[in-house]
Amino acid sequence: MYTPTVLTIAGFDPYGGAGIQIDLKTIHVLGAYAFTATTAITAQNSQGVTGLEAVSPEMLHLQLSTLLKDIRVDAVKIGMLATTSLIEVVVEVLKKYNLPNIVLDPVMISSSGKPLLELDAIEMMVKELFPLCALITPNLMETNTLLGTNYQGKKEESLEMAEGLFSLGANAVLLKGGHGCEEEAVDCLVDASGVACFSTPRVETTHTHGTGCILSSAIATQLAHHKSLKTSVQEAKNFLYGKMQRTNALHLQYVTDSATKKEPIF
Repeated sequence: MYTPTVLTIAGFDPYGGAGIQIDLKTIHVLGAYAFTATTAITAQNSQGVTGLEAVSPEMLHLQLSTLLKDIRVDAVKIGMLATTSLIEVVVEVLKKYNLPNIVLDPVMISSSGKPLLELDAIEMMVKELFPLCALITPNLMETNTLLGTNYQGKKEESLEMAEGLFSLGANAVLLKGGHGCEEEAVDCLVDASGVACFSTPRVETTHTHGTGCILSSAIATQLAHHKSLKTSVQEAKNFLYGKMQRTNALHLQYVTDSATKKEPIF
């Protein structure tokens, strides 16, 4: 009768479509219990991020240590980390408590173009955090930023992209295809066993806000259920696809009418 537990370390989204809020919804829908630690408070809506304020390293450390002295964690999802000092805290805590099944979504820039990670923090994330993670889930823009490349997101590029990320310390990589040029949305998992690609039709929707958060937290939740990495990715991909197909099921009243308004997936 044990309920698996997932710890999400991420930013606060008052719009509810990304960050801790969407992680909570995803983890609970998939049958686990979510614990949270907030790295930053954001101001955002359907149009994008307008402001960000990171919590102090002391507060993040207190959040995490207080939780982990009390409860057992079966998996960890990490999202926005904001600053170098917050990454230092997360690395310290992950090592101290030897936390399992760590999935890192290397959030750097919001979909609306707002920087979400200090430039000097990228090097520390790569050097200190990548080796601790069971999986990293970069999108095409994040992969190109990390590698200094200009890949187009073609399926045949996946092994080369992954090898570049392995050279930076990653143990396994899920190369997301949402921004790629393939006709379908193809995500490629690359680890020591080889390459496995998962494909779904593209969904015509204006809502892509928070999809990376949903996918990474869904993978962490499946890992908490003791599923293999490949199965966890496949089931998380199917879960996200199902939710994206229903993006128009919830109708919100906005201040002004606009064809570009986005609606939450849940």
